[in-house]
Amino acid sequence: MTDAHRAIDAVWKLESARIIAGLTRMVHDVGLAEELAQDALVAALEQWPDSGIPDNPGAWLTAIAKRRAIDHLRRSQRLERRHEQLAHELDQAQDPERDDVLRLMFISCHPVLPTEARAALTLRLLGGLTAAEIARAFLVNEPRIAQRIAGAKRTLAEERVPFELPDEPELAGRLSSVLEVIYLIFNEGYSATSGDDLMRPGLCLEALRLGRLLADLVPQEAEVHGLVALMEIQASRSAARTGPSGEPVQLHEQNRGRWDHLLIRRGFTAMLRAREAGGTPGPYVLQAAIAVCHAQARTPEDTDWAQIATLYEALARLLPTPIVQLNRAVALGMARGPQAGLDLVDSLTSDPALQDYHLLPGVRGDLLLRLGRHEEARLEFVRAASLTRNAAERAFLHRRADQIPTGDTPGDTLGRAAQDFLRRDDLDTATIRSYGQTLRRLCLTLGEQLPLTSLTADQVTRVFATTWGEAAARTWNRHRSAVRSFGAWASLDHLTAGLDRRAETRPRTASITPPQLEALWSRPDLPMRERTLWRLLHESEATVAAVLSLNVENLDLEDRRARTGDAWVSWRSETARLLPHLVADRTRGPLFLADRRPGPSRTPAAADLCPETGRRRLSYERAEYLFKQATKPLDPTGNGYTLRQLKHAR
Repeated sequence: MTDAHRAIDAVWKLESARIIAGLTRMVHDVGLAEELAQDALVAALEQWPDSGIPDNPGAWLTAIAKRRAIDHLRRSQRLERRHEQLAHELDQAQDPERDDVLRLMFISCHPVLPTEARAALTLRLLGGLTAAEIARAFLVNEPRIAQRIAGAKRTLAEERVPFELPDEPELAGRLSSVLEVIYLIFNEGYSATSGDDLMRPGLCLEALRLGRLLADLVPQEAEVHGLVALMEIQASRSAARTGPSGEPVQLHEQNRGRWDHLLIRRGFTAMLRAREAGGTPGPYVLQAAIAVCHAQARTPEDTDWAQIATLYEALARLLPTPIVQLNRAVALGMARGPQAGLDLVDSLTSDPALQDYHLLPGVRGDLLLRLGRHEEARLEFVRAASLTRNAAERAFLHRRADQIPTGDTPGDTLGRAAQDFLRRDDLDTATIRSYGQTLRRLCLTLGEQLPLTSLTADQVTRVFATTWGEAAARTWNRHRSAVRSFGAWASLDHLTAGLDRRAETRPRTASITPPQLEALWSRPDLPMRERTLWRLLHESEATVAAVLSLNVENLDLEDRRARTGDAWVSWRSETARLLPHLVADRTRGPLFLADRRPGPSRTPAAADLCPETGRRRLSYERAEYLFKQATKPLDPTGNGYTLRQLKHAR
């Protein structure tokens, strides 16, 4: 890269937010504003390598971009008075950039956008990052980030979100959304949710830059300074948070000499500004106060855990989220003993929001270890490792588990028993899939390493209440049936003792009317397979599963019937007319076949594979999908009908 290109890249990252903000004020369209700014960037890439870098490169880019904006407005035949006003603004030494950048920040973090789109758009417009850079930071592919950004711009345009500062009544809520996005970006950098590395420093630095920028724009807002203080102090520990191999180092084990004292001083300064702004402390000010307590302690033993616990109690009253309560449990465990912390953690285990959150079993494992309950702690660390998507954290948690000696008789575990149960020869594919969903949830929530003899009905009941407490009766009963079968197989008949079967109320199945049926049968484009299947279902009134299980060798075409298991399926004249054409020259194998041969990794059971064509039996899901698609034009709701409704059609 040439010196000119390096300079352009640096200037763009510094100036792009201000330029785009100013253009958005002019054209009232954030997407168009970015395009005009990109035009100015292209002009710089074309001209600067030959003409040299201007004395004031930011002003050069701004002037070019604004000229492009005026040209666009003129081409759009805006009012002449507006042309004169914009031209006047270009010539006058006005300085509306601060408010413009603040407006851009508010529009990028507008609540009408999904959280992920807010973060991507903020990094794009205010950070000057490309879609590729944002994708690398969040470990997703570039097209997905590009889609998020494009979708966010489209939503802002469709919702006609104005490019203006919110009114005073709306300001607090909108500012909260901006702070949420900045802290989300920081947290993803400080403790990455996925990938190989514990941290992504680039995101931390970008969040710090945005936070400092926001603090300059709204110096009277205490919560903004509180967030800056929190990020500065947390970022000060970055160098001490990982070991030589990138492994996590816990706070009490960190070398505090490696903490960045410049960032700590900046954090303290931001806290002073928050106090000067006055008002009741908000969530970010309280979290920053907790960070200050840690930063003031010269050694882990000097940490004022009683003060931290008090601050967490205040934070929990203001922000009673499960995550805050979990952090409060850590503080209670240090201030009042591990049992106090464990009691609070145990009260959170039934919260659905923490069901798959790896830090819940991680914290619980720490507290159990301090109480001397080593085997329970080991199981919690293993479960936490199975839940995290970050490779560095997973390895760290496995090491913690391995450092705890195991008992002499570990016996069979829940995970191993579940695998053996699902490998049984007498279970068909659909049953394995259904039972697998239930047992995977038990393993995730209770831990695969849980000794099978320790599995209790109370534990199963808690999992059901958390996961399927609000589910439909049919779903609840399906999972209950799976646990009953597993319990009977594993000689643990007591597992469903706390699970009552729920009464199912089946909705009345709407019928397909004769005119609709006639419209369906008269379609000339229906493939022979679909036409025959639907006729057979309608004439036989058999279940879909029974009809799809039919084999060619079981057909009795003369008597118009076929055996399936211990029952018979019979049909009438229209099906009798179609079946010979469907069967053609085949003599055995499934009657209704899929469109393609299965891939090498998806070889079906021999009974579901046609030996003459190599194709597998048509699946229930595929048959249902095809019927829904075909009947959407007939259904007044536009959703399409189900195959089961053919059975009741009159």
